[in-house]
Amino acid sequence: MDVYYELLKKPVFTLNDVNQFYQNMESACSAVRRLLNKGRIVRIKKNMYTCISGETDSPVANKYQIGCAITESSYISHHTAMEYYGMGDQVYYDIYVSSKTPFKEFEFDGYNYCYIASKCDIGIEEIMYSGGIRVTTKERTVVDSIKDMDKIAGIEEVIADIEAVTYLQEKRLLQYLQAYHNQFLYQKTGYLLLAYQNKLGLSDDFFEFCRGKIGKSKRYLTKEMTGGKYDNSWKLVVPNDIYGMKNGVLDDSI
Repeated sequence: MDVYYELLKKPVFTLNDVNQFYQNMESACSAVRRLLNKGRIVRIKKNMYTCISGETDSPVANKYQIGCAITESSYISHHTAMEYYGMGDQVYYDIYVSSKTPFKEFEFDGYNYCYIASKCDIGIEEIMYSGGIRVTTKERTVVDSIKDMDKIAGIEEVIADIEAVTYLQEKRLLQYLQAYHNQFLYQKTGYLLLAYQNKLGLSDDFFEFCRGKIGKSKRYLTKEMTGGKYDNSWKLVVPNDIYGMKNGVLDDSI
């Protein structure tokens, strides 16, 4: 039996997976070393491997499969989830992986795998016949991107992601907003989605619900901005020309 062909069935595998064919850890380790030396498999990180395709001479596992195999609870989120859905406006080399279990960030095959602490258990879909890919729903992805705007994406990327979405399920949005239970998140989400209300299929009731949750606090939409204008409806200070921004500054080409 050539164990390589058995391992090809699993995009990402560990020593324990290899040991299923040997029932002896020493023999499994020897097999892994032998396959590594022959260039038939490659080490992603400690105790995490993938096969090298004989056809393309590239790793069999893609970046999404790798991200979802880092821990038992890991899943693709934020801008990487948008990219998975085909909505990214450019190529990013940071792969955002949410997980209940922390992991040390690492680089493999040109991509940086970045840890995000998972703070919500709902809105995660396991994609059938995908080799183990778990990804946040489009609605959860939008909410997460807005929530972590200052930590991860930046306002211009969040707006680009929202513009790429054609429809959102209102019930799901409310479910995720309620799960996070954060006044500022209601403010930001309501303000940013209002400009796309008709395209996204959101009702007036959705925005009234969000307004009812924001309290009396006045905040800046993003920490990156200076100056701006005050939106009394959402109690937010926002950039003067928020939809003409690119990379945090006004885009002169617009």
